Amino acid sequence: MPRPLWSGAISFGLVTIPVKLMSATEDRSVRFHQVHTEDLGRVRVRKYCETEDREVSAAEIGKGYEVSKDTLVAVTDEELEQMPLPTAKAIEIVAFVPAASIDPVRLSGDSYFLQYDGQVAAKPYVLIARALARNTKVAVAKLAWHGRERLVLLRVKDGALVAHVLKWDDEVRDPSELAPKDTTVTDSEIDEALQLVDSMTTDDISAYRDEYREALEAVIEAKAEGRQPSKPSTEAEEPGGQVVDLMAALQESVRKAQAARGEDAGDAEVHEMPTAKKKTAGKTAGKAPAKKTATAKKTATAKKTATAKKPARRQRGA
Repeated sequence: MPRPLWSGAISFGLVTIPVKLMSATEDRSVRFHQVHTEDLGRVRVRKYCETEDREVSAAEIGKGYEVSKDTLVAVTDEELEQMPLPTAKAIEIVAFVPAASIDPVRLSGDSYFLQYDGQVAAKPYVLIARALARNTKVAVAKLAWHGRERLVLLRVKDGALVAHVLKWDDEVRDPSELAPKDTTVTDSEIDEALQLVDSMTTDDISAYRDEYREALEAVIEAKAEGRQPSKPSTEAEEPGGQVVDLMAALQESVRKAQAARGEDAGDAEVHEMPTAKKKTAGKTAGKAPAKKTATAKKTATAKKTATAKKPARRQRGA
């Protein structure tokens, strides 16, 4: 396990549980250094004082808040530590709410494990963990950390308490203006979409992996060994601008999802959405609709093949 990032206690009514905060995740991203392209020399960021026009060390750097354009107020670490906040050394549980009531948008992405600190904390730690595990509620708590007070969600995972940092209510933007206006979908289309949801439902996502990172690591490995990275396939790009009947596309998606699970869903056809011009042509020649269906099926097959063979994109300049 990683080293503790914070130590304090969970405040649960009159119960106090000493705990340590441990990072629950790790960043596996491939990171780059900035280099001079001429000779690969490292490019570093140096910290300069504007007033003295010289580079300063980390020990000389403090915090300052800009009150106005020409006025800065210095704030020391000691002053921040001595602020009279009850959450400075405690994760104070303020409420319990249904887990389903937490908007996922409020999850910041930062998650931490809470490890009980000392044998005296074991019993109350297990008590609150089992209480949470026996219902559908999660705890909402406040914690002062890294220069600000944070809202956190506490839940249980495999018997351990997990803290997820939440955005404050005024940090979440209003998305109401983003939804399409005056758009109608039929009950049949909704039912078909629900069937697609059911056919794609799973309780295990552990098989999914970061294919971009794997491709990037392969590029780096090849260059480190003096080899040229593998070139992407020259398969034709999938055609764009094709208008597909929504219901037929949903039915085909359901068929493919069920086939991937080994279920027999029968045959479904994807029909190209007819335009006004094509409807007129259909009245003149009775065989035109059959021709359109065959063309659409052929296009869908080509699209499927092109999508399946399309490789992960390489990073530019690698």
